[in-house]
Amino acid sequence: QVHLVESGGGSVQAGGSLRLSCAASGYTYGRDCMGWFRQVPGKEREGVAAIAPGGGTTLYSDSVKGRFTISQDNAKNTMYLQMNSLKPEDTAMYFCAAGCRRYDVEPLSFRRYAYWGQGTQVSVSS
Repeated sequence: QVHLVESGGGSVQAGGSLRLSCAASGYTYGRDCMGWFRQVPGKEREGVAAIAPGGGTTLYSDSVKGRFTISQDNAKNTMYLQMNSLKPEDTAMYFCAAGCRRYDVEPLSFRRYAYWGQGTQVSVSS
């Protein structure tokens, strides 16, 4: 059974940085594409970053491009999201996701992912 656990969330001031981690059990990194999503109450889950199998290709939403970096360490079965220059509008629950079979088909759509973590809260104050 696949189990994803996020960590690293917290509260920071605007301009600060956080690094989220996603540790997996029962799942082999590098097999499918993976991603990070975020959600605020009342809104649809938004894809912010995706990484292709093997980690060679990444994709970002326009809202985080140039500020966030997705990466993975296959040996540690862990994925990361480095978030710099954080803004209050980045405040959300952040989720990692796995099991995206086709990186070339909407990798930032939550509908493409089979497995989800429980989320970690990120709060950015102005």
